[in-house]
This record gives sequence, C-alpha cells and structure tokens, in this order.
Amino acid sequence: MKLDHGLHLAYCTNIHRGESWEATFESLKRDTMAVRRQVAPDEPYAIGLRLGAAAARELASGNHLSQFRRWMDENDCYVFTINGFPYGTFHGTRVKEDVYRPDWTTKERLEYTNLLFDLLVEMLPDGVEGSVSTVPVSYKGFGLTDRAMAEARKQLWKCIDHLEHLSARTGKKLHLGLEPEPMCTLETSKEATRFFDQMRQDRRGDLRIDEHLGINYDCCHLALQYENPHEALGRLVSHKIKISKIHLSSALKVQPSSEVRKALEPFNDAVYFHQVIERSREGDLMRYRDLPEALAAVPAEEPHQAEEWRIHFHIPLHHVPTELFDNTSDHLLGTLDFLKAHPGVCTHLEMETYTWEVMPEAMKARNVVDQLVEEYRWTLGAMKQHGLLS
Repeated sequence: MKLDHGLHLAYCTNIHRGESWEATFESLKRDTMAVRRQVAPDEPYAIGLRLGAAAARELASGNHLSQFRRWMDENDCYVFTINGFPYGTFHGTRVKEDVYRPDWTTKERLEYTNLLFDLLVEMLPDGVEGSVSTVPVSYKGFGLTDRAMAEARKQLWKCIDHLEHLSARTGKKLHLGLEPEPMCTLETSKEATRFFDQMRQDRRGDLRIDEHLGINYDCCHLALQYENPHEALGRLVSHKIKISKIHLSSALKVQPSSEVRKALEPFNDAVYFHQVIERSREGDLMRYRDLPEALAAVPAEEPHQAEEWRIHFHIPLHHVPTELFDNTSDHLLGTLDFLKAHPGVCTHLEMETYTWEVMPEAMKARNVVDQLVEEYRWTLGAMKQHGLLS
C-alpha cells in the first residue's frame, strides 16, 4: 500500500508455504489477493515477497518473470521488497539454526542475494526504492573466526558492487538490509554499529555503503534485547547507517512464574528457534538459545527469580495482552513515533508474523487471511494514531 509520507506497507509472504515458484505464485493468487480484497480493493497493492533460492531461480528462468509482471499489472500490484533471509525450506520441517545457512561467508549467499536484486529491479515501479532483507551475517553458534568474518565483509562489499552496477544501469535505488536477530553476529544496535565501522575500515572513503547497505530493523528482535526504539534507531542513524526496512512485529513477553512456564509449552515447537532473553530484577540479561533450555533452567514447580522473559516468537500485532501473556507492541509503537519525528528515515514497512503454522490455537484468528486482515487494520489504526496517516 502506498501511504502518506512516501511510505510503503506490505505483509511478508513468508507466512505462507511455498518453496517453488509455482507454489509461491499460487499462494499470492489465493491468499494475498484474498487479503487485498478486504484491505485495499481499489488502490495499488504492495507485496512483500519472500523468495527462497529455488523459487528465485525458477522465477528467473523461461517466461515466469514476464508472466508475473503481467499478472501484477492486471491486478494493480507491485513488489518493493523481498525477504531474502531464509535461503531454503521455511515451513513444515526443522528450520532452527539452518535458517542462517548459507551465511555471508559463502558464495551461495552472495549469488542468491544478487539474483534477488536482479529480479527486484524488473518488478519495481518507477520512483520506488527496492530493498532485500538478509541474515545478520551469521549465527554466533557457528563460531566464525576473524578470517571468516573478514570473508563475510568481503562478500557484502561484492554485493554492494553489484547493487551499484544495477542502480547505474536501471536508475533505481537499491539497498540490502542486514536483520539483527538474537544469538546472531548482529543482535543489538551496538553490534550493528561496530560491524559497519569494520566494513568502512575495509574500504576507507567508499561511501557506496551508505546508499546500498543498511539495517532491516525488526521490532520484535530489538525489543527482545530490551532496547529503547528511539535510542536504537537514533544510534543507527547517528552512525549514518541506512534503515533499509522496518519489520512491524511483536514478541511474546511474560513474567516467568510457575503457571506461566507451564502455559508456555504450546509455544515450544520443533520448527523455529524461540530464543529467550531473561532480565533479572537487577537488570542483568541472560540468553537462552531456545525456549526448551529456558524452561529447563528451573523446575516448573519452583518459583523463578527473573523479572521478565522476552521470547522470540512473533505473535499477531493485534494480540491483546492476557493475565499470562503480554507482548512488546510498545517497542513497535515507539518505532512509529520515531518515524513521525524523523520523516524519510525509512519508507519500507513490512508486517512479519511468520509463525502462523506453529502458533497456539488460542492466538489464531479463524484462518490466516483473517489474521492478516486484522494485522492491517491494527497497523493502519496505529499509524493514524501516531500521526503517520491522515
């Protein structure tokens, strides 16, 4: 959706299954259009496209891309951003740490990302910037050496080279957004600024990084770190780091009483990591790689001394806090306030609640389309309340 202040809003289609282009396209025609009919039937409709490596290669072959462009023209749709984080299968099987593979130390990640941009420039409407979001370099559990980190920065500079050539050829502005996430190479705003300092030291005076590489700011992920959105975004902006895209997302927040820890069992699935960041009453943080580890730290029947847990489980934006389960929507709303106070700092907004299939039944609407429609209504209402819509 094209909104006030040059903003573009979409939901990320990684909520739907689809590893082949055929399956991806079918979900767009079925689910995305069903959402569109309820939220924006008579205006240009933005798609936040998720393309895995297999689907991207298929879309680039034969006449698939020309057919897709024709379909978008016929349905008054456009793509402004692609989720290039998950390279392979993202639903229905164990994902966990594999979602970070291949990472930015590999040729495969570079080639995949460059292909996404090659496709994106063919879809972008005139005058609209294009963004791709990607893994935050790697996963800390992989134990990258200094040499491997240097290789990752080298690969990212190669991507910047590619984006410069594409932009020069097409006249379109393109940027890649590294997405900080718990337990990854980049998980906090301070780690992000340090990494960009290293990138700039590798090629002193090369200002192309300011235009083509930035941060995909996921509200859920930064809220998990107990960061204040005004401070975190302000830190990035003051370091001249582009805010490539903002994921409008919310995490699960609880006080880890015995009752709550027992009630968290339905959130423990075998597909995704659900990292837990615990804050003590003194303000110290403890990180757990996955929810089962946090639940096992103290027997369920015993009291827990922590003040709060924030859990990497994307829950619906319209979730209403209950006696047991709260959310981090305050971080998201603070992010909207930052956008209002800093016009133009980021124009790409994407709602990203990809956990539909593993979500406890009590949190689901009747179906995925209903949930997405409710997320649009909640988001548009919040944007209006915070002065971003007239």
